[in-house]
Amino acid sequence: MAVKILSVDDEQDMEILLAQFFRRKIKRGEYEFTFARNGVEALQLLLAKPDFDIILSDINMPEMDGLTLLTKINEMRNPALKCIVVSAYGDMENIRTAMNRGAFDFTTKPINLEDMETTIEKAVEQINFVKKAQKEHLQLASIQSDLKVAGEIQQTILPKNFPPYPALKSFDIYASMKAAAYVGGDFYDFFLVDDEHLGFVIADVSGKGIPAAIFMAISRTVIRAIALAENSPAICMMRSNHILCKESVNDMFVTAFYGILNIQTGVVNYCNAGHNPPVFINKNAEPFFIPLTGDCILGAVPDLVFHSNRICLEAGDTILLYTDGVTEAMNGEKELFGNKRLLDKCRSLANLSPNDVIGNITKSIDEFTAENPLADDVTLLAINYNGCVKRISAI
Repeated sequence: MAVKILSVDDEQDMEILLAQFFRRKIKRGEYEFTFARNGVEALQLLLAKPDFDIILSDINMPEMDGLTLLTKINEMRNPALKCIVVSAYGDMENIRTAMNRGAFDFTTKPINLEDMETTIEKAVEQINFVKKAQKEHLQLASIQSDLKVAGEIQQTILPKNFPPYPALKSFDIYASMKAAAYVGGDFYDFFLVDDEHLGFVIADVSGKGIPAAIFMAISRTVIRAIALAENSPAICMMRSNHILCKESVNDMFVTAFYGILNIQTGVVNYCNAGHNPPVFINKNAEPFFIPLTGDCILGAVPDLVFHSNRICLEAGDTILLYTDGVTEAMNGEKELFGNKRLLDKCRSLANLSPNDVIGNITKSIDEFTAENPLADDVTLLAINYNGCVKRISAI
């Protein structure tokens, strides 16, 4: 595209001189000149055609001088518009004032056109740099806007209404997900498999950003769809792994813990597919990590056999599920929050509501990391078992 130059000078000779000297560049479409006789006329042209790149302005002109014009140009806040001041030789006070008001450069009369050409070329380099930066800024702003919307969409697919089943009094549940960036790779989910069984899952997708968020959505959809049709955690993980191995791109995988709580008996059947072991918060004893089932991550190795284990909850017991963003949260001294701190904190959380359990863990992580930004998503899910309580009304 042609460099658009506005020459502002009350002398007719300037127009002839520029048109003659730059005739080849004008003919090749490299430069495009427009001429004004004073600052007022120049401002009118700038308002009508705001895509000028360079202003060549004399200082001493009728109606509006070049210094006043320069002030008006600066008010437009266009960093890609460069002003080159043209002044009589020896008029250094005005030239100095012009430079202090933001002129890009200056040249003196009688004009050395070769020197002016060099000055224009320098201005063009700066203009191109600024325009490239502006373009990249707009692209970045667009990406950030898209990421923000993606993060909002991601949050909407996670259960957000608590308590989710107010008619069921045998358990309480609460969950939260705090993404380290606009979008995350963690997710949690829970659902009634039937009238007596609650399915609950927490998972962490490898990687970061949009790819992890997309694979997270796929993984959640796959696990939920299979879980609602299959009452075995091991078989659910096996079938989910089979599908996710086919969907995985760039060796992405998922760690997951899936459990099914019998809300009448407190028995939990579960399968741990390479995920952090949940914490059993016992109302009468020390908290402990729920034993692993020895199973692999999802989406990495096809045709694996998965296994189930079981634990039994009594009234007042709590299960806390979490992702590695909790234990790997880091403070300013590069220390990890770690398993020990998590267990130590859980000692004081017995008999609290799931909401309070998660609130206390979140507060501890925030205090531990202080101003250090999260390196990974922090996702938590807590279930309190209240014992066998009959349903008091329809869900």
